[in-house]
Amino acid sequence: MSGTHTGVPSVLAHDLPRPVPADELAACPVGSVFRRVGDKWSMLLVILLGGRPHRYNELHRAIEGISQRMLTHTLRNLEADGLVRREVHATVPPSVEYSLTSLGCSLLEPLSALADWAVHHEAEINEARSRHAPA
Repeated sequence: MSGTHTGVPSVLAHDLPRPVPADELAACPVGSVFRRVGDKWSMLLVILLGGRPHRYNELHRAIEGISQRMLTHTLRNLEADGLVRREVHATVPPSVEYSLTSLGCSLLEPLSALADWAVHHEAEINEARSRHAPA
């Protein structure tokens, strides 16, 4: 952060072009992380794996409503992002264990800050939503 932006949240420290070009928005590393964080299952998996490594079936049993297909898809995306490690153990039958990488572990702190913020402001958010709900 530069001296001219002291005390300014980093998301506001840089001026965005107006209008924001679609190709820049699509290529933005922040946007791609927010899309991953904001999908239905990814952060739940990161939180579960933050506690300890899990086998595939443990994860499937731990999350009500997730299909095997969606669990596999989400784990593959998290692995492709470098957040999750997939380790195959040479057993009969082979077992697969998932754990967070160091990069995935580094996501736990900002994720916790966001979760803390959401819990702290839950009443305000619900009140605002009720004021804007259709009659």
